[in-house]
Amino acid sequence: MPAISFQSVSKTYSTSRGSFQALDGVSFDIEEGEFFGLLGPNGAGKTTLISILAGLVRASAGKVLVRGHDVQADYAQARRQLGVVPQELVFDPFFTVREALRIQSGYFGVKNNDAWIDELLTSLGLADKANSNMRQLSGGMKRRVLVAQALVHRPPVIVLDEPTAGVDVELRQTLWQFIARLNKEGHAVLLTTHYLEEAEALCSRIAMLKTGRVVALERTSDLLKAASSNVLRFKVDGPLPPAFEGKARVTGRIVQLPAHDAHEIENYLAVIRQAGLRVEDVEIRKADLEDVFLDVMSEKGQEAVA
Repeated sequence: MPAISFQSVSKTYSTSRGSFQALDGVSFDIEEGEFFGLLGPNGAGKTTLISILAGLVRASAGKVLVRGHDVQADYAQARRQLGVVPQELVFDPFFTVREALRIQSGYFGVKNNDAWIDELLTSLGLADKANSNMRQLSGGMKRRVLVAQALVHRPPVIVLDEPTAGVDVELRQTLWQFIARLNKEGHAVLLTTHYLEEAEALCSRIAMLKTGRVVALERTSDLLKAASSNVLRFKVDGPLPPAFEGKARVTGRIVQLPAHDAHEIENYLAVIRQAGLRVEDVEIRKADLEDVFLDVMSEKGQEAVA
């Protein structure tokens, strides 16, 4: 029995401009104990899909099961199986961190939970903030409390919706160490993130959404093996020649170009020299998940997957 099963899930919203289809027949399963990544650009439908999973939004068609429990017909049991960390910072300003976790335990009918709450506080670096009011915490600390609240009832299925957005490196390391431990203990994890290096490092399998449809669903290792090229990376001062338009990925001075073989690399560098540009820090690397993602999200990539 899958930890999560999305079965032909569609969602259409009515707007002043007419209907808008946020999801279009999304189907895939996440197995027990799996670390699964859900990727896509803004507006792809990731948050809508998670909102349906959490029971916050009703699907227009299809159904979602959490360990066999329908999120609509058997919502109480389905929600007991889930621990959801939302994107937004949501907190009650009238309670301390420990009080907030005890109240969250009470929502799920979990009594005498102080030992697990203490472990969460320690594992997430919150032990010294246990008696602090939520209003006194920084944004990163509030994010840690959200994670603790999602885990306080020991859910077998953990959903992380952009959990490290805008947080510091320390929190990322602390969070991933703890979540990786829970995953090894058998918890299924569904992660959405724009930090693709996190997904590449953590997720054994990945689904990519584009305009509400699944355009890729593979093991992470298979996605990386399917990448057809290496990447030429270098720094340059000045605008690139028009020949690179549509090919190059530019971040400040850093330019990255797909390179299938040595001949193509030589041609790239020759064009740059002819343009009178000077390159620095030239290197050739294997394609990573970000390269695969950009390829899949392009029209060419979508046609290849379809």
